[in-house]
Amino acid sequence: MSAPIDRRTFLRGVGVSLALPYLDAMTLAQSAKSAAPVRTAFLFVPNGVNMASWTPTSTGALELSPTLQALAKVKSQINVVTGLAQMNAFAGADGPGDHARSCAAWLTGVHPFKTAGSDIKLGISADQVAAQHIGKLTKFPSLELGCERGGTSGDCDSGYSCAYSSSISWRGPSTPNAKEVNPRAVFERLFGNGNSAEEAANYGQRQIARRSILDFVLEDASSLINRLGARDQEKIEEYLQGVREIEQRLANFEKQNPVAGVAEVPKSAPQDRGEHIRLVGDMMVLAFQADLTRVCTMMFANEGSNRPYREIGITDGHHDISHHGNDPSKLDKKQQIDTFHVAQLAYILEKMQSVKEGAGTLLDNTMLVYGGGISDGNRHNHDDLPLIVAGRAGGKLKSDRHLVFPSQTPMNNLFLSMLDYVGVDVEKLGDSTGKLQGLF
Repeated sequence: MSAPIDRRTFLRGVGVSLALPYLDAMTLAQSAKSAAPVRTAFLFVPNGVNMASWTPTSTGALELSPTLQALAKVKSQINVVTGLAQMNAFAGADGPGDHARSCAAWLTGVHPFKTAGSDIKLGISADQVAAQHIGKLTKFPSLELGCERGGTSGDCDSGYSCAYSSSISWRGPSTPNAKEVNPRAVFERLFGNGNSAEEAANYGQRQIARRSILDFVLEDASSLINRLGARDQEKIEEYLQGVREIEQRLANFEKQNPVAGVAEVPKSAPQDRGEHIRLVGDMMVLAFQADLTRVCTMMFANEGSNRPYREIGITDGHHDISHHGNDPSKLDKKQQIDTFHVAQLAYILEKMQSVKEGAGTLLDNTMLVYGGGISDGNRHNHDDLPLIVAGRAGGKLKSDRHLVFPSQTPMNNLFLSMLDYVGVDVEKLGDSTGKLQGLF
């Protein structure tokens, strides 16, 4: 049997701090107070979806649509939700700009002030409401991740600032949270310890000697493992193996993009979009597993992104394809991109499901929302949004269903319910009208 250890135990070395996953020994140390926490994640995809291939044909018990087939292994952990809307993403008197508005409103439920200047104005996002209340419990109040860099100024959509189309996380009306798109930078941030000089020196040593970050915590790790029972030892070994696997994948693509200084963190990211999404997703899973944060946002791409998907043989721009005009060829390509995105989601969910926590898994102790702020990219509509809610919120969330809510039900009602289940009691968020009934 394991000896009791504190939930905030870290493995430490010079310039390195490795948090631990949830262990049985932590329950022994703090009893019920140490129950695995519930995490919230919000994963965003741009340009709408091919709704005919996305939406299940029946309600109630979930039957996966063609686009969602990759989720078969985690079907018992997901709900497909139809009918929710972000009405403040629709045009008012300010005219065009649906892409920027859809991104800005997705987690806020607020209509953005139209400007391409510095006088941006929106509202606080659901993730940051959670971070303000529970962020003090972890090393990072929240993580903001992505796969495309964004700007905070300039015109990116019909007079709307680039900040609106590249940020879903907002600390306040004029403060979007910058997302990190470099997987190596995220890795170093999660496991860095000490001042920047110490962290840079540690990174330089690892690069010169081709050493792992684990080499710097071996003494601490060996001492800890000897105090743990067999089940916890297995969890630690799996966790450390996962960290090492990510290091190796980072090293593989960095060999192709060397930097001038050994202590300089590469600024590049994998050219393969799937590997980029998976690596960033792995960082989120590690951060949740080690309780470094309980709140995360991740953008697969910026809203309006026109990047081609050569990984699956599509050379046309994504945004151009989304304006399909009912062209069968474009609709087919749109479904291929949607299916590709869902496959990356499936990878992340399966990884979370593989992490054991107490009597369940990391996915059991998560509420993850996946979707976007546009339904049909050709129509630019913001009702009937494509949404998946995954995980069981610590046993509070039913799953394996297709739930259809009345048309134009505020999506922020979902967020109010999610906040409630992580201990954040707020009466109003954006255009919410009350908690969403029937999901929990």
